[in-house]
Amino acid sequence: MQRDDNVYLGHMLDMARKAAGKIEGKSRDDYDSDEDLRIVIAHLVQTIGEAAGRVSQPTRDSHPELPWKQITGIGHRIVHDYMGVDYDVLWEVARQELPRLIGLLDKIMPPEDTQ
Repeated sequence: MQRDDNVYLGHMLDMARKAAGKIEGKSRDDYDSDEDLRIVIAHLVQTIGEAAGRVSQPTRDSHPELPWKQITGIGHRIVHDYMGVDYDVLWEVARQELPRLIGLLDKIMPPEDTQ
C-alpha cells in the first residue's frame, strides 16, 4: 500500500466515524427535522467519496471488499447533483453502510505508530 493511500484511507475512516457519531442515538424523525444534521451527513459522505477517489488503483485492487465504485459514486452524486440529493438514501447509507465501511477500513489500516 502506498503511503499516501494510508492518508486517504485514514481520512475516509475518520469521516465515517464522525458521520456515525453524528447520527448515533438519533431517530429518522430527528434526522428529518434537523436540516443541519442532513447537511453535515451529506458533507461527510461526500468527503469520504472524494478521499476514496484519491486512493491508488493498486490499493483499490488489493482491497476488492471495499465498494469503491459506490463510495466514489455517492460522493460525485452529492457534488454534481447537489439539488437532487436523496436524503432518504443518505440516511440509509449513514445507518447501514458506514458501520460496514468502518469495520472494513479498521481491518486494512496499519497500526498507528506509538513512538
